[in-house]
Amino acid sequence: MLRVLAVDDEPPALDELAFLLRCDSRIGSVTTASDGVRALQDMVQMIGAGERLDGVFLDIRMPGLDGLDLARLIGGFPNPPRLVFVTAHDDCAVQAFEVKAVDYLLKPVRAERLAEAVRRLTDVAAPAAEVGCDDVIPVELGGRTRFVPQQAVWFAEAHGDYVRLHTMDGRYLVRMPLAALERRWRNAGFIRVHRSTLVSIRHVTEMKYESGRVTLRVGAETLTVSRRHTRQVREQLMRRVQAPSLDRKPHVTGMPPELRS
Repeated sequence: MLRVLAVDDEPPALDELAFLLRCDSRIGSVTTASDGVRALQDMVQMIGAGERLDGVFLDIRMPGLDGLDLARLIGGFPNPPRLVFVTAHDDCAVQAFEVKAVDYLLKPVRAERLAEAVRRLTDVAAPAAEVGCDDVIPVELGGRTRFVPQQAVWFAEAHGDYVRLHTMDGRYLVRMPLAALERRWRNAGFIRVHRSTLVSIRHVTEMKYESGRVTLRVGAETLTVSRRHTRQVREQLMRRVQAPSLDRKPHVTGMPPELRS
């Protein structure tokens, strides 16, 4: 079932659109936003939380960030949702399809016409892709949104309801629990080394075993592995050391021979 967002600055029109969408059995979830800026913020938050968004039904003439400008921004998202314009103006259809809109509806919206737009959306909506090595995390920076690639992240640290991402270029604070990020990247080479730290195995350059404790060298940082996670981390790193196809392997020091297998 589809997850969609409806955007309109006129409350009666937004309520009617959301009601009609919720009546369609192909729609599983409808969220709403009363302007383009709020819609953009909601979408960035959804992406950051790893939530799927299949389509956006949006008005064109809105104060501030209008529908066409919002559509152009959405087009820059990784795996952007499909767009359906719902407007009282018939003079923007060419521009709408230039931004790859699936459909263009004129107000007042008829239920059967909206059903056809949902059918088109269903036909083109790709299944949600599994999160892989091309995943990105959106980060708000002074009114701008920067997309931080997963591959660029060395490690992540928990800060309450936030996560601080450490990369070569800097540090970025994201509103997301560390547990959610761990679930999102569990199949992409990230491993929990401490209750507050998640590390990319591919960026570990050294594992040191000393006095029963394990530390990892990641970038310019030395991270301590908790006793609870030591065995799992050791097994992951040793598999990487022994992998014949990898050029860059972590250097292992101080580990007793009996623990290397």
